Amino acid sequence: MSIDRVATAQQNAYFLTQINQAGGKLDTINRQIASGVVADTYAGFGDKAQVLQATISAHARNEAYASTTTLASTQTDLQNTQLTALNDLAAQLKKVVADSVANNDPRVLMTQVDSIFSQTVTILNSKDANGDYVYSGGRTDTAPVSISTLGQLVALPSVAAGFTNGSDKKSVQVGDGQAITFGVTASGIATGLMQALKDIAAFDAAPGGNFDNSPNLSASQTSFLIGQISAIDTVSQGLVAITARNGNVFKQLESVADQQASMDTLYAGFIDKIQNTNMAEAATQLSLNQTALQAALQVTSTLNRLSLLNYMPS
Repeated sequence: MSIDRVATAQQNAYFLTQINQAGGKLDTINRQIASGVVADTYAGFGDKAQVLQATISAHARNEAYASTTTLASTQTDLQNTQLTALNDLAAQLKKVVADSVANNDPRVLMTQVDSIFSQTVTILNSKDANGDYVYSGGRTDTAPVSISTLGQLVALPSVAAGFTNGSDKKSVQVGDGQAITFGVTASGIATGLMQALKDIAAFDAAPGGNFDNSPNLSASQTSFLIGQISAIDTVSQGLVAITARNGNVFKQLESVADQQASMDTLYAGFIDKIQNTNMAEAATQLSLNQTALQAALQVTSTLNRLSLLNYMPS
C-alpha cells in the first residue's frame, strides 16, 4: 500500500493560482512605486481610463489657452503703457500751446511740437518681442506710420495718408468657444493727435506763422493757438477713452488668466489623483501583497509536504 499525500491535484492548482495572483499584485505595486504612475497604458486604469484621457485633453487645451492669453495680456499691458504716454504727449502739446499764449511768446513752440511728433511716431512704430509692429492692424511687417518729419506730415493731402496700418484687430481664443478681441491701430489712436500737430506745423509754415521768429504773438497767431487748445482737449478726451477701453480688455484678460490658472490646478490635481501613485497607500499595499504572497507560498509548501503518515497514530 502506498502512502499518498493529502494534497490533491485540484488543491495544488488552486494554490498555484493564488501564488500567481499574489505575485502579479506584488509586481504591479512594485512597478507603480518605481514609475510613480498607476499604469503605463490607458487599459491599466480600468474604468477610469476614459475620464483620465478626457481630463488630460482638457488640461492640454487649457494650457494652450493660457499661453495665448499671457501673450495677449502682455501686449495689451504694453499698449496701455504706450497709450498713457500718448496721453502725456497730448497734455504736453496743450501745455506748450497754452504757455505760448499765456507768455505771448511762441518761439519754443515748434521745437516742442517737433519733439512731440517724433515721440508719437516712435510709439506708433514700436514692435513687440517677436519683431511685429504693435499698431499695424494685421500688417505686422509694415510700419504703421510712413512719415518721419513734420515737413512730410504737412505735405500730406490728409493725415490718413500717413498711416499704412491695416484695420484688423487681434483676437485670442481664451477658452472653448470664448474669444477676446484686443489691440488698437495707429490710425485708430493717433489720428486726432497727428491732425493737431499737422495743423500747427501747417500754420507755422504759412504766411503769418513763423513762430520761431515771433517774440510776440500776432492777433491771428493768438486766435489760432487758442482754437488749438480746444482741439487738443478733444484729442486728449479721445485718448483717455481709448486707454480706458484698452485697460478694460487688460483686466478681462487678467481675469481669464486667473480662471485658467485655477483650472490648471484643478486638472493637474485630478490627473494626479488618478494617474500618479499614492506612495503612502502603495507602501501599505506592498507590505500586504508581500505578506499574501509569503502566506500562499508557505501554505502550498506545507500542504505538499503533508501525507497520511502525518495523521497515523504513532
